[in-house]
Amino acid sequence: MAATHANVRTQDTQTHRSLSTILGIIEKSSLAPGVKERASAIFTKLGEAEAAVHDVPLEKIHFHEVGAVDAIVDIVGACIGFAALGIESFACSALNVGGGTAKMAHGVLPVPAPATARLLLGKPTYSNGVQNELVTPTGAAIVATLCSSFGPQPPMSVTSIGYGAGTADLEGQPNVLRLMVGESAEKRAAAESETIRVLEANLDDMNPQIYGYFLEKALAAGALDVFATPVQMKKNRPGTLVTVLCKPEDEAMFHEMLFAETTTLGVRGHTAERRVLARQWETVHTAFGEVRIKVARLNGHIRQASPEFEDCRKLAEAKSVPLQRVMDEAMRTWSLKT
Repeated sequence: MAATHANVRTQDTQTHRSLSTILGIIEKSSLAPGVKERASAIFTKLGEAEAAVHDVPLEKIHFHEVGAVDAIVDIVGACIGFAALGIESFACSALNVGGGTAKMAHGVLPVPAPATARLLLGKPTYSNGVQNELVTPTGAAIVATLCSSFGPQPPMSVTSIGYGAGTADLEGQPNVLRLMVGESAEKRAAAESETIRVLEANLDDMNPQIYGYFLEKALAAGALDVFATPVQMKKNRPGTLVTVLCKPEDEAMFHEMLFAETTTLGVRGHTAERRVLARQWETVHTAFGEVRIKVARLNGHIRQASPEFEDCRKLAEAKSVPLQRVMDEAMRTWSLKT
């Protein structure tokens, strides 16, 4: 089977890097903002899995194999490719993790590696008996961060197919990864419908400063939304109802986070359906720098558009100009473009 294999060659021999070092390398690069965001999110997800496996704080995590330049190129290169192909959403089949053992920095470990297993919690996996590592921590991090659904191919019109080749010679199957790109059959639907989980916890004894920390951590971990509502609780005490919206496959992770990071003793959960407009990112080049514009469409027509706040904030700070001026310039530039 014809497939493409890329060799990464570098003179850099450093194999150990901290998460903050890698994020710094990405942030200081000349990559497009969307590529930086995706690559940083993937490495953060990987760091959280490693921290959980080793039971240490995230800031103390040092990557071994995945800290090497070639592994950084794997993740960043994938994100550059996704941007070049204009991919907006990702779906993945059930993952064949392989079997046996693999030699790693911490010794010989069972397949899947601990970090891989952690990253694939709640995701459909299996092994067909091949004694080889078929899903690496790097690959698992990409999938866990970007994929919104798992299972059979979703309804779509496939426009292109690519095959990437591995180096191991597997028995009984080609060692390739297939990527199919196309347009969703629901792209022109009035609004996309999806099932989500709603998790709630009542709090009346927590320092309010902790809520801000929890909100940032939950959003960084992939929560669809996090918000707080003032409530009156038993014994006439004012309290806060914390609500987390998440994907069904991420429910266990957010249960754990609520118990670990807040003072709640119980979490309620129920399933809900939400309808969302199809959204995509468009990048505009302003006098201050590049800004991403989030564009929402209904039946193919633009209904909402807004500049990415973090892009505008960083440019406003870097150029010492008012934030509102950067946001207005971004929308003006985008309006002229469309």
